[in-house]
Amino acid sequence: MPLANPSRRAFLGGGLASLLLAHPELARAASAALASDVAADWPKVADLIRRYVAEKKLPGVVATFGWGSAAPRSLTLGSQAFGEGAAAVNLDSLYRIYSMTKPVTGLVTAMLITEGKLSLDMRLADVFPEFGAMKVYDAAKPAAPARPTDKPITLRNLLTHTAGFGYGGIGKDPISQELMRRGVVPGAISRQIIPGVTSPTPTPGPKEFLRRAAETPLLAEPGAMFRYSIAIDILGLLLEEVTKKPLSQLMHERIFGPLGMSSTGFRVRAADVPRLTTNYGVLGNTPLPIDPGAKSVFLDVPPFEFGGAGLVSSPRDYDRFAQVLVGDGKLHGKRVIDAKAVRLAVSNLLPPGAQTKGTGIEGAGYGAGGRVGLGEDEGMFGWSGAAGTLFFVHRRIGLRAALFAQFMPPEIYPLQKEFLAAAKADVLPMMPKKAA
Repeated sequence: MPLANPSRRAFLGGGLASLLLAHPELARAASAALASDVAADWPKVADLIRRYVAEKKLPGVVATFGWGSAAPRSLTLGSQAFGEGAAAVNLDSLYRIYSMTKPVTGLVTAMLITEGKLSLDMRLADVFPEFGAMKVYDAAKPAAPARPTDKPITLRNLLTHTAGFGYGGIGKDPISQELMRRGVVPGAISRQIIPGVTSPTPTPGPKEFLRRAAETPLLAEPGAMFRYSIAIDILGLLLEEVTKKPLSQLMHERIFGPLGMSSTGFRVRAADVPRLTTNYGVLGNTPLPIDPGAKSVFLDVPPFEFGGAGLVSSPRDYDRFAQVLVGDGKLHGKRVIDAKAVRLAVSNLLPPGAQTKGTGIEGAGYGAGGRVGLGEDEGMFGWSGAAGTLFFVHRRIGLRAALFAQFMPPEIYPLQKEFLAAAKADVLPMMPKKAA
C-alpha cells in the first residue's frame, strides 16, 4: 500500500535549539540525525529522543524505522555512555536486548514446529522428566501445601508464558522470590552484586537450573493464565536437548547467518567491545553505570545461553529480524525463512480460555515470544527488553520500528510507552486519506 509522505517539518524547536547550541556534543549528534532526514517524517519520535538526551536522562538513543523491504531509516542522538570521549551511538552500536531475545527463540521454535520436529502439544516432561510431577501454589491459601497440577506443561505453554512458572529477578510474588533466592534467574545484569536486583546466589548451569525450577511450585495451573516467566529460557534448553545443538548454533544456522546478523550473540567479542553501550541503573533521577561497556558481564561466558534474555544485538541487526517478520520470511525480497514458520510465530498461540486480565497483554494475544495485536491492532507483533529496548512490526501496513536505550528498571522512565505513542502519532499523517 503506498504511503503519503508528510510535508517537511523543522527538526529543532526553539528552546531545544538553544540547548543544542549550548551543548556542542548534542548538536553534532543532532546533525547526524538530520543527515538521515528521518526527523521530518517522525517528528514526535525525534522530539522524544531529543528530550531524553538533552535532559541527560540517557546518554544516547537510537530509533529505527522501515517500510516493507526498504532499508532502515534511523534517528540517532547522543553517545554510548556519559562522559567525554564516548563514541556516538549508531546503527552498529551494541545493546543488551534482554527479552527481545524471546521472539528470536520463538521463531526458531516455530521453524522446528513447521518442519515436524516439534509440536505445540508435546509435553515438557517428555524431554525433561523432572517436570512430570509439578505442583501449584495457591495464593489464596499461602500456608497450605502446594497441590499437584491437573495438566502437564506443553510446548505451547512455554511459548506463551502459560506454563505457570514464576520469574526470578522480575516477579514480586513469593514463588518468583524463591526462584531468585535459589539463583534461578536466567539473565545477566552486572559483574557486581546489586542488592534487590541481582541474586546473591549465582545462576547455576543448565541441569541444576532445570532441577531447581522443577522443584519450585508453579503460580498457576498450566494453560490457565498468562504469567510472564522463565518459560522461554526453559524452552531454549529444550531446543538444545531435542536438536543436540547449542542455542547459539541453532540461532546462527536458522536466523543470524541467513539474515546477516553478524553483531548478534550471547557474548560480546573482544573486538566488538568499543561498540558496546553502557547500561545504567536509575536511582532517583540519577543514572548510575551498572554494566560499563568495557567491563560488561556480557564479555563473560554465561552459565548457559538464556533463550529468554541473553542476546546482545545492534539496531541494524535487529531491523533485519523485524523485516523477515513483516515480509513473511523474506529479506530484501529474497526468501530466507519459511513463510509458514513466520506466520505461526506471529499468530495468537494462547491456549483457549487462558486469562490475560490485569497483565501486560490484556486485550491482546501472544505468539512465539511476543504480543499479538487483535481486532483493530491485527497484524501487530512485538516485545520489549528489560533495559529500555522495544520493537514492533505492523504486518498489515508493512511497518517495522524499534527503540534502543540502556537503563534499568524499564518502568523508571516512561520511554517505551512514549515511543509507541509518538510512533503512532507520526504514522497517522503518512496514511492515505480515505475517499469521501
